[in-house]
Amino acid sequence: MNSLLLNSFPVQAQYKMKKTVDSNGNCRVDTCKNGIGILEFLPGKNYFVTGATGFLGKALIEKLLRAAPDVCKIYLLIKAENKEAALERIKTEIIDSNLFDILRDMHGESYTDLMLSKLVPVPGNIGESNLGMNTDLIIEIAQELDVIINSAANTTFDERFDVAVNINTRGPSRILNFAKRCKKLCCFIHVSTAYVNIENVGETLTSKSSPLLHPPVNVDAEVKLAFDSSLSFHGGAEIVRKMKEMGLERARSYGWKNFYEFTKAMGEIVIYKNRGEIPVAIIRPSVIESSFKEPSPGWIQGIRMVDPFIFAYGKGYLPAFLNPETVVDIIPVDMVVNAIISAMAKHGITRKPELNVYHVTSSRVNPVTMTFLFDVCYEHFKSSPIKDLKGKEVEVKRVKFLSSLEDIFSHISGAIIPKNGVVSQELERKFCEKKIKQTKYMIQMYEPYLSSRWFESSDTYKLWEAMSLEEKLSFGFDVKSLDWKDYFSNIHIPGLRKYAMESKLRPKL
Repeated sequence: MNSLLLNSFPVQAQYKMKKTVDSNGNCRVDTCKNGIGILEFLPGKNYFVTGATGFLGKALIEKLLRAAPDVCKIYLLIKAENKEAALERIKTEIIDSNLFDILRDMHGESYTDLMLSKLVPVPGNIGESNLGMNTDLIIEIAQELDVIINSAANTTFDERFDVAVNINTRGPSRILNFAKRCKKLCCFIHVSTAYVNIENVGETLTSKSSPLLHPPVNVDAEVKLAFDSSLSFHGGAEIVRKMKEMGLERARSYGWKNFYEFTKAMGEIVIYKNRGEIPVAIIRPSVIESSFKEPSPGWIQGIRMVDPFIFAYGKGYLPAFLNPETVVDIIPVDMVVNAIISAMAKHGITRKPELNVYHVTSSRVNPVTMTFLFDVCYEHFKSSPIKDLKGKEVEVKRVKFLSSLEDIFSHISGAIIPKNGVVSQELERKFCEKKIKQTKYMIQMYEPYLSSRWFESSDTYKLWEAMSLEEKLSFGFDVKSLDWKDYFSNIHIPGLRKYAMESKLRPKL
């Protein structure tokens, strides 16, 4: 495996920097002889992070504090009623998290005080006007910020259309409006998703091209439609069902598979059209999974897209699947974090009023097929089986690949229900029926993401090539050299079993 990804963090590099003072009296870096200048850029800055308690947001905060303990402040937009409630969430969901064990060990008894001195709670809500912040707070924070990182999103694939639009489309607009008030701002990072690209579209978004190759989308009209429609339906179950149906219909009419992709794409369009002179970098990861290396291998929060399949198989509920050559695009969370920080430093240093896009993906350069994934799962669960509710080890068999969903569903039913068709206890019968229903739902929900979709990542590797050796050692995201068998066998699946409660791995109906 590539030594660039295996050496321990951090490695301090010596850079020769040419600095000048701009018209506002701010010190700026004009050139960097070796690499991008990441370790010079990070210290002394004030950051604003949305989605801070989420999987990616927490990993980003941890790396910033570990890579650059001399950062000034990291302002965290926390959904809470007041500052005290926001601070309590920071304590319980971030400071007390096992993700920060290395920092905890590094700083010992001063760890909590250090974290409280760096992390500033900002009560607010990306789903509200002015981000739910009062005017005085906006003015105060806007004077301090150097970097904004928006990682907040509603990632539910079957959310209400109006709810998804409010967070994924109007949310970026609200943050962008806030960014325009930040006079010191040197970079705006927006975390999107690789799946905003219509299938087989590999073009990236640049300042000189249209943001996406798709039929023209009138974002204002779609937003208006979503909210006007939500008011026209009756309450309760009807409005939920109608808004989900509408969202799916609107997304598919433009070529997207669901309205998560659609609303995230519209969020990008909003940024593209309204960014003005703000330097913007859009990071488009694919399916983000557990950490490859940092801060500890296999760390994960929540259940990602591939994980329900892995555990359903390990529990004996997924004996069959679709095309074995289907590709699932996976990227470890620490590689996404490192790509974000690298892009942030590059464009924060130059401060050019451009928009750049980076796909942080694996399908083109190091693809994972479903047959490979299930082979690795077979080897893992055969040697380390899961126990069923009765304490008996589940015996797994190799997945049988079938050509249609109907064949798969039939095979699943036959495998889960005893072959003689008789279940001795009513409770066991209901349990089997529930597992069949859950497994079918899971396949239908995620099937659109299990196809050969290749994402152009040349700009990401130009960013990688611009980095010095020391930067690559400390901020690695070269997925080309990642050993997937080692990752799944020795890192990801053990991490799932360590950090994720098995009771939470069942897809919600």
